[in-house]
Formats: sequence, C-alpha cells, structure tokens
Amino acid sequence: MARTPAGTPDNPQGNERFLEDRATQTMRGSEQPDLQAGVQVIRDTVRTLPPKPGVYRMQDARGDVLYVGKARALKNRVANYTQWERLPGRLQRMVSQTRSMTIVTTNSEAEALLLEAQLIKRFRPPYNVLLRDDKSFPFILLRADHDFPRIMKHRGARKAKGNYYGPFASAGSVNTTVNALQKLFLLRSCTDSFFARRDRPCLLYQIKRCSAPCVGRIDEAGYAELVQEAKDFLGGRSSAVQRKIEAQMAQAAQNLDFERAAMLRDRLRAATFIQGSQAINSEGLDNADIFAMASKGGQIGVQAFFIRGGQNWGHRAFFPTHTEGLSEEEVMQSFLAQFYEEVPPARCILVDRALPEAELISEALREGAGGKVEISVPQRGSRRRLIAQATRNAVEALDRRLAERGTQAKTLRELTDFLELADVPQRIEVYDNSHIQGTKALGAMVVAGPEGFIKNQYRKFNIKTAQTDDDFAMMREVMTRRFGRVQEEDPERTGGTWPDLVLIDGGKGQMSAVKDALEELGIEDVPLIAIAKGPHHGREGREVFHFPDGREKMLPVNSPLLFYLQRLRDEVHRFAIGAHRAKRSRAISASPLDEIPGIGPARKRALLLHFGTAGKVRAASLEDLQRAPGVSGTVAQTIYDFYHPRG
Repeated sequence: MARTPAGTPDNPQGNERFLEDRATQTMRGSEQPDLQAGVQVIRDTVRTLPPKPGVYRMQDARGDVLYVGKARALKNRVANYTQWERLPGRLQRMVSQTRSMTIVTTNSEAEALLLEAQLIKRFRPPYNVLLRDDKSFPFILLRADHDFPRIMKHRGARKAKGNYYGPFASAGSVNTTVNALQKLFLLRSCTDSFFARRDRPCLLYQIKRCSAPCVGRIDEAGYAELVQEAKDFLGGRSSAVQRKIEAQMAQAAQNLDFERAAMLRDRLRAATFIQGSQAINSEGLDNADIFAMASKGGQIGVQAFFIRGGQNWGHRAFFPTHTEGLSEEEVMQSFLAQFYEEVPPARCILVDRALPEAELISEALREGAGGKVEISVPQRGSRRRLIAQATRNAVEALDRRLAERGTQAKTLRELTDFLELADVPQRIEVYDNSHIQGTKALGAMVVAGPEGFIKNQYRKFNIKTAQTDDDFAMMREVMTRRFGRVQEEDPERTGGTWPDLVLIDGGKGQMSAVKDALEELGIEDVPLIAIAKGPHHGREGREVFHFPDGREKMLPVNSPLLFYLQRLRDEVHRFAIGAHRAKRSRAISASPLDEIPGIGPARKRALLLHFGTAGKVRAASLEDLQRAPGVSGTVAQTIYDFYHPRG
C-alpha cells in the first residue's frame, strides 16, 4: 500500500502519528447503487487491514465521502459491513454506493475518536450524524502580550497569547459580560495602536469603564493588580474578589475618601450584576457542561448549558441531522465528539442518559481539558435539577424548531406556486452588486434553503472585466463566472451546488442581463426571478417580481411570502455592502509601498519610521534609502528602481 503522511490536503488536521492508506482494491464503473459491488470493495479492503485502531472512510464512485467511522480493531469493524443481510436498510444503501475506502491507523481508539470528529466536520458525510452549526463560540480574551493587557471578545482560533474564558453561548452574552467586567476591573478594551496614540483619556475613562493606563492615570503595578483580580473573578474566585473590594470600600470611607469609595461601590455593583444576570442553581459545580436531548417527529434537539466559575455563561440548542436509524445514545455520543472538536471541554460533563462509550470519550477529551474529564448521569440533588432544567429547554427549543420549520415549509410551498416552479426549491441563490460611482465594485451571492441561510456558501466576486459603472455588465460577469465554474465542477448537477431558484436584486435590465449570460452558457432550465422596488415602495413596501418572459407580479403588502422574499433581498444587500465596505477599508489603509516587490511589513514599517511618509520614500535618493535602518543596498536599489524606472 502507498502510505500518505497525515497533514496532507487529504487529512489537513491530522498529527504525524496518523498514517493514511488508500485501499488498493477500488471498483470502477457505474455510479448506480450496486450492493454486491460495494461488498466486494469492502472485502478486498479487509484483506489488507491490520487489527489496529483507526478511522475508515467509505467513498462513492466520484470519491465523495459517504461515511467516516472509527474502530478499536479496523479489520473486525470493517468486516461487519460484508455481512450485508444483517445491516439495516440505511447502511445497505451506504454499502451499495461504496466504491473505495481510505484507512487511517492511530495509536489508540481515543485518537481515532478525535480524528473521526475532525473528518466528519471537514467532509460532512451524508451517513454520519452531523452537528450543523457554522457559528464558532465566542470567548473572552485577556491578552498577555502587552504591559497593560487588553480585555476583548474573541472568536476563531486561539492563537493570541493570553487567557481565554468560555465558551459563551452567544455574542450578546459576551458583550454584556465584557461591559460589566470593564466597569468592575477598569481594564482597557482599545487596540494597541489606539492605546499608543493617546495623549489624554478617552470617553471610557470619563464614564468609569477604564483606568486610563494609556496616559499614566494608573501605573503598571496597579493595573497588574486589576488584571489579577479579573483572572480570579473569571476563574471562579468571585467571592474573594468581592470581599476584597468591600474591604477597600470600607477603608476608603473610613479615610473620608468618598470619591474612591463611590468608585469601589460602582465596581461592587458591577460584580453583583454579573453574578445576578448569570445566576444558576449550580451548587457544587465550578466548571461544567450540561447536555440534554429531546426528540419529536423524527427530529432531535440537544440543549447545552455552560457553567464556568459557578456562573451560567449561556445556553444554546443544537439540532443534529442524519440521525435516522440511530439510537438517541449513539446520536448524543457522536454529537459530543464533534462538539468538542473545537471547544475546550469542561472537567465535568453532565448528560441526561448513559453513553455506550463514555469512558472512551472521557479519555479522548483528557488532553483538551488538561486533566481527567468526568462524564456522568446525575440521579439526584442539584445536578439532577440542572439536567431537568436542560431537558425542559431542549423540549421547548425543539417545539419552536418544528413550528418554525412548518411555517418555513408553508412559505416555500407558497413560493413554489407564486413563482410557478416545478418543485419546492431546496437551494435559492440571491445576487446583488455593490459599488460607489463604479469604484471598488463587487458582486455578492447569498444562499438559502429550507433550514434558513447557508452562510458557508456565500460568495463574493471582484469585478474584473465589466465596466464598473454598468450594473448590467457587472451582473453578466458574475453570472458567467458563477455558472461557468459550476458547469465545470458539477456538470451532472448531483453535487447540490446548482440552484433551484435564482433571485436577482433588480428589474427588467438585470433580468435581461442574467438571462443572456446563462443562454450563452447553454443554461436555460434554471428558474430566474428579479425583485425590484415597486412604484409605491416607500409608502406601501410593494415589490415587483419580473419573470424571464416579461411578465410582472406583485404580492399583497401583508403577505408572509413577501416578507420572506424581502428578507432574502435584504440579506444579499447586507452581505454585498459589508463586503464592499471591507474592500474600501483595505484600499484606504493600503500603502504605495505595498506595490514594491520584496517589501514586507517589517521593511515597510522601518521605511515609514525613518522617512515619515510614503511620499518621502518615493522622493528619496538612492543614498538616503541605503542609510535607512534594515534596508540593504540591494533592497534600496529595488525601491529606487521601482520609483525611477530606466529608459
């Protein structure tokens, strides 16, 4: 077998300890389901498998991943799929589509569990339980790369040096907590560049939400004491911090320093606010995650609570998909493995049901938690009451979900009738352009489906060839690029990337431009609709819908379908304008020095510090450039030649 070290594009998150093998026996031919062909592929693969722990991937004829699974002994686990008569119908369908397999060996079953979660998140196979949640969890970050650390909200990879506190369930809960922490500990929230430019306190100092270290209103030692108090408070020692502030307030009052006493009183109120707004009956719990499940109508909902330092940092509902034919325990187990693929686990995890592989999950999460992870099913006391509370929330969240889906399904059926579509659309693409007098022009595409907006499918198109003051030409370019690419990547239209409906923000002109662009590509079967503001839009909120054949339709002002289509149009507006603003901001902050080949951020900074402005760099002589710190003779010559081309 040919071995491929993990870490390649086929397995970007793998560690060096993982070894990946492509099964040498690969059945070629028809993409039609064939149970015997699938079983033969698996039998051929089993012959080469070791009795070691690892992860296996089943792929169809196109190489798309159908399923990712883990095993304590790969040979034994994969061999079970050859006994097709014992498999449920769901797995028989999977085997009938299997045409190749990829094997990854690991050192332990716990490593296999972690790798399985990574690969499921990356490939999103149709036969795995999927945790569909594109939002990353927000954290509070107390940075440690500055003499006066900054407190801030943080999303994404935790690469910056500092202390992270979370996860929080929503950005709103983080913002509220950060605001209260600023009042409590007077820590700065400004950027380092803003901090360095200050020569007087900003407004946050005036409203008692910052101690103004930027202008020396507090020294480094005093600020470090505030930082330590914040760490203690966020780390679960809030009572000790409150007692300390109370003692300081009493001492200030005794010394007749009423201004300081009032400031400490306000800090104490902020601490009370944080604890009051996040209070939860969590006796005996310091850091814990709580999960409870509800199921109804073939749908499953999982409610999660996050407790840190004895405080509730929010809760969120999740709705895993592809759960058909699996027990609730199996769904919960798969959910936890994927959930903790990015989120650091608490040392205590409470669940509402026994898991078949609780010890394995605990072992796999040990490294991320920094110690032993306890997974338990509470039977009595305050912990049992927390599980009951989470269960009630799970049932209510699932009921709301089902009600919303019913309403959404009804709206999509009305959309199908109104726009005269052949079937209910599963993928709706909405397009718009954004520019200011032809500058920084770009096109935008947002995608919606039965579950709502699919934000990881949004796309931006920098306008390259069209005249940027011609909206119709820009729309033609966007359509040509978008559908030209999807024709190449998914010509058979089986990959789920072709839209069932294209909604264009505009009128007859935009409709004509889009129609012409698709006809040039030979595409005539994609439904098109243009939505334009009607003659009384400002007064009544009416919209006119333009059909490719020139017909026009309108909806009643209070129609739920009209509100839905307006929401689609508003979302593409928001995305297009946001992308345009970002592009404009980058252009404003760009430096002429960026265009010089070989000049990176460090040399650019050195040149600007030495000469003051980019204009002075341009006007400098070769000798002046050579005297700049960090600029060699070769680099100086490159800069000089760039601004003074010969010939």
